[in-house]
Amino acid sequence: NTYYLLNNYGLGYTATGDVKPLGADKFTLPPQTIPTIAEALSAKGVSWKWYSGGRNDGVTPTNEYCSICDPFTGFKGVMTTPLKNNLQDVTQFYQDVTKDDTLPAVSFIRPFESKAGHPANATMSDFENFVADVISRVKSDKKAWAKTAIIVTTDEGGGYYDSGYIQPVDFFGDGTRIPLIVVSPLARKGHVDHVYNDHASILKFIEKNWGLNPLSKRSRDNLPNPIASKNNPYVPLNRPAIGDLMSMFDFDHASIEQHDVDAEDHHAGHDD
Repeated sequence: NTYYLLNNYGLGYTATGDVKPLGADKFTLPPQTIPTIAEALSAKGVSWKWYSGGRNDGVTPTNEYCSICDPFTGFKGVMTTPLKNNLQDVTQFYQDVTKDDTLPAVSFIRPFESKAGHPANATMSDFENFVADVISRVKSDKKAWAKTAIIVTTDEGGGYYDSGYIQPVDFFGDGTRIPLIVVSPLARKGHVDHVYNDHASILKFIEKNWGLNPLSKRSRDNLPNPIASKNNPYVPLNRPAIGDLMSMFDFDHASIEQHDVDAEDHHAGHDD
């Protein structure tokens, strides 16, 4: 027999860490025990937070909160440990970004529901304005901005037709292509990247940057980086394979903003 899930299931814990009741009529996944990037970062001593719009303190979330979009609430390794305190409201990000050394090394931001770009209750312009505001807030701190990469993507294609190649990486996909934009003084300027990437490429980027191992032996972050021909760069010859996003950066030639910060730091050092 084959069981196909046709709709979203709720995650195993409430926003405060209480286990949700299970049953045939509950449409709730039991608490999951597979490893997460949250646990991997914490084990390495790398700070992180997941900011969700409308979450508030978790006790009184608003209609702006999307519980299934707060993914770590599904995992025992987060919700039964102090790591659950890293799940916070977007308004906390607004505070963290204005204070020295309070913004974590890795931040995940899920917009308020009305600004998430879903056709049922938001527009893409709402989402774009939300992203622009996040970028502006980070750029206001030159020192933080000089070493920041903001990765903007979506969770689904929105129904728009796309004839691009879809790689069968495993039983579950991939699905249709979605946009991914890197905003950073370290990004390659005006570059359109043709490496085959996947949502798990973000995990590979984090793991590469902070020296982490893949989450498990069977997770997609174990897949190799693509090798492709110049004539068809999007289709990996060594498939299944997904990129780690590093091809979207030029760490040897940072933008003028980076050099300005370096100069300020150098000057400050002489003043001392």
